[in-house]
This record gives sequence, C-alpha cells and structure tokens, in this order.
Amino acid sequence: MSSQICDQHVDWRSLGHRYYPLNLFFQRKFGCRVQKISLDGGFTCPNVDGTVAIGGCTFCDNRAFSPSRRVRRDAIESQIQRGIDGLRRRYNSEKFIAYFQPATNTYGPLDKLRMLWETALADERIVGLVIGTRPDCVPDEVLDLVDEFAERTYVSLELGVQTIHDASLQWMNRGHDHAAAVEAMQRTAGRKFEVSLHIMLGLPGETHEMMMETARQTADWNPAGVKIHNLYAVHRTRLADQIASGEVRLMEMEEYVDILADFLEHLPPQMVIERISGDAPPRDLVAPAWVLEKGSIKQQLIETLQKRGTVQGARYEPKVARALDATG
Repeated sequence: MSSQICDQHVDWRSLGHRYYPLNLFFQRKFGCRVQKISLDGGFTCPNVDGTVAIGGCTFCDNRAFSPSRRVRRDAIESQIQRGIDGLRRRYNSEKFIAYFQPATNTYGPLDKLRMLWETALADERIVGLVIGTRPDCVPDEVLDLVDEFAERTYVSLELGVQTIHDASLQWMNRGHDHAAAVEAMQRTAGRKFEVSLHIMLGLPGETHEMMMETARQTADWNPAGVKIHNLYAVHRTRLADQIASGEVRLMEMEEYVDILADFLEHLPPQMVIERISGDAPPRDLVAPAWVLEKGSIKQQLIETLQKRGTVQGARYEPKVARALDATG
C-alpha cells in the first residue's frame, strides 16, 4: 500500500546477503556510505502530555522528551555538526541523513516542522530526512508537508506501528489501536516519500503466531523498509519495574534470533531491513544484556538463515495468493 524503493529488482542475494540491509540500499541510492545523525527536535508525545494517555510507553524513559515547541535553529545546526564530527571519525562518511528520532517528530505546528527540516537540509552534507513518528500523529496537512520536502530530497517517514495486536498496544500504553496504523498506511499510499515501519518483537502475551501475523500484515502493507527490534528495558520505566517483579520475561538471544529469522522469511525480498535488533547505552540498560552484542546477534541470524538454507522472503506470499489458496 505504501511507496516502495525505486529498484525493486536489486539482487542482494548475489552479493552474499541473507536479507536486504540498509547500508546496501544507501550505497545503491547515494553511491557512497551514508550515516544517520540522530537529532532532537524538542518534541513530546501525545501519550506523555495527556492528550491520549499519560506516562508514555511502558518501555520508554520519557524524562528526556522535551515539552518545548520552540527549538532554536542554531541548536539543530550544532547537533548536526556534532553528529557529523563523530560519524566521520568512526566511519569516514561524507554524506548524512538527518534522523529526527526522539519522541514524536510530527507532533507540533507545521511552521516548527518546516523550520527543523529546512535547517537540516541547509547543510549540504545532509542528503535526506528520516522522520520518526506515530501512526496517530500524521494528519493530512503533515503528510502534504512531508510530500513537499520529498520533491526535493530523499525522505522516509518512520511509523512506530510496533505490533498489530490491540492487547499489546494497550499493555505498552501506546494510546492508539491497530486501526490507527491501518488508517495511516491508507493515507500514505501514493505519496512521494517512503514509509518505513518500526516493529517490536517479544511483547508480553504475544505468541509466535501473533508475531507472524504482524509479519504478514507488514508484508501486505509493503513499506519501503522495516526496523525490527526486541523488547528491552531501560532504567526509570514501568517495564523495568515489571521485570524486577517477575511480571515480564524478556527473550533470550537464541529465541529472539529464531523468531527474527521467521519474521524476515515472511517479508518481501525488496523490503529494506533497516534494523534487526535494538540496544541502549550500557548505563541505561536493565535487560537483556545480550542486546549490547550487536555483532553476535547479526552473526547468529546469518548462521540461522544459512542452516535453514533460507533468506528474507522465503515464505513471503502476497495477500492475493493467500486468498486464492484459502478459497481453493
């Protein structure tokens, strides 16, 4: 339903990959290595400020979410420069994506959104925008503005769908239901920007089949990309308290990797896999400790797919094909 990447026939398998990684997509699109710079636009969320809920998501430390709707232009410029300095030292990159990441980055007046995005693009080293938000915070006027910027540069709107199951959304105090995601995806269809979805695996009460239902719905929506990660806990959150009390159990690495491999097998091969796990700064992390072993997670995933003799898309079946199978 949503816009897809331009080159749907890119053969990442011929390059030895088991799934379509983001760095390959960026290399093909921009002709060089591109890194994301995380920028804080000073937003809050509607489930933090009381609009739809209070307290924020169960897994989120909301104290860092600024309620300010006024962010100085030079503050964004300084964040960009610091980000570029750090990424150049680490990766020797020359081009960058401005990633408006913390909180809900369309939850504000249009003039603020325009100022933030214009400020980022004024730096010639910035070659695109990624805007993280919620499916209930993308009214048509915001989508029109995103479209306007997409006429000039690469833009990806990242929607925090998390899961298709309402019980899980209620558990995380999300403040919206699955219908909000369905409606958002319908209204992004045919737009000039790309859409990626943020999906979380290992939510309490979700069975393997429930997570695969989310995988199949993600495949049916067919966004340009998907960012997948496990449930993990940081300090000063309700989830941290639930883990301490034994109310919530987090997945072990092996369990997560198996489910992740199953999830990837259900996704179409042209969908970019933007992330396969999540992590947090060690000082903030409560559990599980293995999320800090990003290299090991990736290696175990590759080995799991190799042992199965499978790749991303191996079990992908378009919705129309599934319907035909069901009828006969």
